[in-house]
Amino acid sequence: MSIVTISREVGSSGDEVAHRLCEVLGYRYFDKSLMTEVAVKMGISEAEVIDYSEDSYKLRSFIDNLFRRREPLATITVRGTNSAGEITHMTEVLDEERALKLIQRTIERLRERGNVVIVGRGSQVILRDAPGVLHVRIVAPMEQRISYIMINRSLTRNEAREYIETKDRASAEYLRRFYGVDWNDPSLYHLVINMGRWNVDEAVEIIQYALKKVQS
Repeated sequence: MSIVTISREVGSSGDEVAHRLCEVLGYRYFDKSLMTEVAVKMGISEAEVIDYSEDSYKLRSFIDNLFRRREPLATITVRGTNSAGEITHMTEVLDEERALKLIQRTIERLRERGNVVIVGRGSQVILRDAPGVLHVRIVAPMEQRISYIMINRSLTRNEAREYIETKDRASAEYLRRFYGVDWNDPSLYHLVINMGRWNVDEAVEIIQYALKKVQS
């Protein structure tokens, strides 16, 4: 039972590598449906499941950081009963802290289950010292990333570069703010793959080889 965590730069083809790896290994891909499936087994309602990843993280303003404001992410209606036995409905706000705890608990539970590929979400830190877990970082040259985003998002060159820079800052802040690490720190990973040197299938082969070493 193993897990592969993948941290990837936007536009690096990291998502393609993750999905192809799942196909080759027969592993599950960690997405909201899998997260919901595991969370429900932990006694958490589907309404409370928020997949709060780097992709959905928004850069905080200076004022937000100064006052350490919690970001409200969603509201849910919880059904219950009062002391008189009457049915009540209360509105609860789900914030960053609650969403992060859910993701962390889900990822830790998935480690026991194994055979999962987890992209982002601080998984390289949450499972940093866990046995049988391979941590991979996928990067690519900036020009390659710009071309990828221009094609896949129908953006101009300047728009694609701005999109990449915004996403990079958000991902870096997410890992720094919630886990106190630099997402570019190579010591967080067993393997860093430059997609300027390899194609998707070759990257998958390299990961498979490294995974065997982690399992042995």
